[in-house]
Amino acid sequence: HQTRQHARVTVGASPRGSLALLKLARAQAALDGRDYVLPDDIKAYAEPVLVHRLILNPELWLRAGSAQEVVRNIVNYVPVPVVERR
Repeated sequence: HQTRQHARVTVGASPRGSLALLKLARAQAALDGRDYVLPDDIKAYAEPVLVHRLILNPELWLRAGSAQEVVRNIVNYVPVPVVERR
């Protein structure tokens, strides 16, 4: 969702991008012997999964690494959900 609202992005990641990120995070969790995904799983794969799905504002096209910076900024900006124990 944040990729579609970022000021430096013209076209953000679609829901398919989110699903691809979730599938990869689930696969990594399974390889690690877990049946759950950690926020670190999402953070680790956000850049490789989402960077090529973003279309940046035209003035940023020539700037090397700017799509990677956008994804890193979003990952750092979005709060990690916390489950409260009862």
